[in-house]
This record gives sequence, structure tokens and C-alpha cells, in this order.
Amino acid sequence: MMGESKAAAVETLGSDGPQGSGSLHIDPRYLSSGLITLILVLGQMYVGILHDLSQLFTAIAVALAAELALGHLLTGRWLNPASAYITGISCGILLRSLYLWPFAIASLLSIMSKYVLRYRGRHLWNPSNLGICVVLFAAPGTVAALSEQWGNDLWAMAVIWVLGSVILWRAKRFHVTFTYAVSFVALAYVRSLLTGAPFLSEVAPITGPMYQLMAFFMVTDPATSVSSRGGRIGVAFLVALAEMMLRLFEIVNAPLYALFLVGPAAMVFDLKRSD
Repeated sequence: MMGESKAAAVETLGSDGPQGSGSLHIDPRYLSSGLITLILVLGQMYVGILHDLSQLFTAIAVALAAELALGHLLTGRWLNPASAYITGISCGILLRSLYLWPFAIASLLSIMSKYVLRYRGRHLWNPSNLGICVVLFAAPGTVAALSEQWGNDLWAMAVIWVLGSVILWRAKRFHVTFTYAVSFVALAYVRSLLTGAPFLSEVAPITGPMYQLMAFFMVTDPATSVSSRGGRIGVAFLVALAEMMLRLFEIVNAPLYALFLVGPAAMVFDLKRSD
């Protein structure tokens, strides 16, 4: 981004969640921050998604510090830290490791990607998706992704989906999450037919905290979404389809890698088409 104007930088830097431009009186970024905090609290209460709070605090602190420092250096403004908080908390929840450094590195790479990996004034990857995928790929023996599901406490997931759906509806991004969820369920049925595995075992992953973060904060990210409603629906389906293919090849972390592959390609195609 070094050669771009400061205005272009500010345009898309507040990225990692469903911000939108709806008519809410409250900044949607604060609603998104509240929702991801709710996922964290309920996930910790019912499935124990955190093993060490210092890892979560490290991820959040690094994301906030990097956002404020880089944002002020490159745009001359103190950017709203709400998006960086969402990035940090996503890294803190979705990663598993015995060490602190993967959380710090993932958060730092996530924020830096918004300023460095850009094309025609837009950053291409969802920040936390990129940071998490890089550390998972680079250190598979040290870092893993969250894999817990809600189990029998489905009411907690229901609360998150109801509140999340309301926020996304006002942010005009509900169609993205709806498409992704429906596609995942339909393709889980296809996988069960192809592999002979029970349908419930194929569809069960959607009942986990990882999928709540994927559905509400990564796939819907406005700054890394294509411009048209139909295009966003198509991208959500393609992410689910890519995930199904990766799962058929038994690739671990399929949902994160699917978004990593499909999202930027769709953004580049959309930006070229809009010329």
C-alpha cells in the first residue's frame, strides 16, 4: 500500500467483521465487537475454548498496537480500534498452541496484511483468516485450529445466531451468512453420499465456535467482499464448495483454507471487472 493515497488506505482498513452501512444508530463495528465477545464468553462457559487467557490477551494487544501504529503512520489518523479488536479476538479463539508467539505473529500478520497485500486500493484477504492460515501452514506441529463443537448446549449457539442474524440483517450482509450456512448443510449431505459417512457427522462441524466466527466475521467482511449482492452469494457458495472439496481430500482446517483461496481470487476478479 506504500504508493497509495491516505484516503484509499482509510477506506478499507477497518476490516474484519460485518461493519456495513445500515441505519443503526450504534456503529455496527461495536455491535460486531459485542457479538464476538459473546461468542467468546459462551464458548468458554460451555466448551472451554480457551486454555490460557494470556494467549487471548496477547493476540488482542498485538492487533490493537499494530493497528494504531500502522494506521497513524500511514494515514495520519488514529483508526477506530474495533476492527483490530475483532481480529485479535478471532486469532485468540481460533488458534491452539502451547506457546504465545503464534498468537502474536498471527495478529501482527493479520493487521499488516491490510496495509501491504493490496490491489487497486483494496486489501484482498480477510485479515484474521490470512494471519491464522499462515501460522497454521508454517508451523503445523506447533499450532492447530480450534475444533470444539457446542455439543448438547445448542441453545448457546441459537442465541449467537439470532443476535448475529439481526446484526447482519441491519448491516446488509445476512444473505452471505445464510448462503454459506445453507450451502454447508447441503454439501454435507453430498459428502455423506460420496463417503458413506453419516450425515450428522458431516454437518456437525457447523455447531462449533469456529463456524460462528467464519459465518459472522470472515465470510461477511465488507472490506474483502465483492461489490454485488449476487456476487457475494456466489462467493459464499464457492467457499462452502471449496471446503467440501478440501474435506474430501481430508485436509485439516478446510474452512479456513477455503476462504483463504476463494476470497482473494473473487476480489481480484471483481476489481478487474469493475474497470
